[in-house]
Amino acid sequence: MSRTLAALSFVFFLSTHGASGSYPRAQNVTWTSTNFKTILSWEPKPSADYSYTVEFSRAGGDKQRNLHCIRSSFTTCDLSTSLTDLNACYTADILSEPPKLGTSDMIEFPHTTSSQFCPYTDTDISKPDFKLKVSEDKKKTTLYVTDPLTALFKDGQQLNIRDIFSDQLQYRVTYRKNQSTGKKVYTSKTSEIELSDLDQGESYCFSVQAYIPSRSVDKQLGEMSQPQCSNNDNPSIFKVYSIGVIACAIFLILLLIGIIIAVTVVCCKRRKKTLKNEKDGMPLEDPHWHNIP
Repeated sequence: MSRTLAALSFVFFLSTHGASGSYPRAQNVTWTSTNFKTILSWEPKPSADYSYTVEFSRAGGDKQRNLHCIRSSFTTCDLSTSLTDLNACYTADILSEPPKLGTSDMIEFPHTTSSQFCPYTDTDISKPDFKLKVSEDKKKTTLYVTDPLTALFKDGQQLNIRDIFSDQLQYRVTYRKNQSTGKKVYTSKTSEIELSDLDQGESYCFSVQAYIPSRSVDKQLGEMSQPQCSNNDNPSIFKVYSIGVIACAIFLILLLIGIIIAVTVVCCKRRKKTLKNEKDGMPLEDPHWHNIP
């Protein structure tokens, strides 16, 4: 019985500590990247008995290491500035090794290999900021889009997504009349977008997102911006005020008219009554007055 228990314990030890009989392998290895800010993450958090080291390489290239991800107790590694060839595709190995001051007689440490990651085609694009301006004649609305910044620098300058994607970067505008659900879509190759097919004087709401048609369908569109609406110079009363406010205003107006009519009728009746009383109370004319010499 004791031998059976010992065998089961040994099998359990191997399953949790890898085939090498040492440290647990990393699991759930994932890439997360937005605007070329690229993070490799995994599980579980290591105990004090071991650490993680990240090695990465592009297809056909030599393995490299990031100085901040060697024998680390963290479960993330920022590889944003390490993946220098944005058009290449990379894989990474997470090695389970002794802690920083630890040693081991092992020649090869347990490791887990990530899926492939291609910065240029896989990084997500965040929502852009933009400002809108309506022309004086109200016939044209212009959107001024600010290209989102990336995590990359060149010659001391932070790059934006236009610097990287160049003319492959477009913007998709989704717009509708304010208070309406019907939407239209317009695509622009520039960051200054003019829309002239709008009804003059109407209020419109706009949302913008990056669009890169050269990518796979699921990666073509970036995050949608917050909507912004233009002002309506001649808004409908039903858009400015709620139905309850309009109904209350109508009731008050009718009530005021009713009061004016009622007061007018009462005043007229009193005036007629006064005139009648004055006429009934006037003394009869004496015919002898005319004979006085």
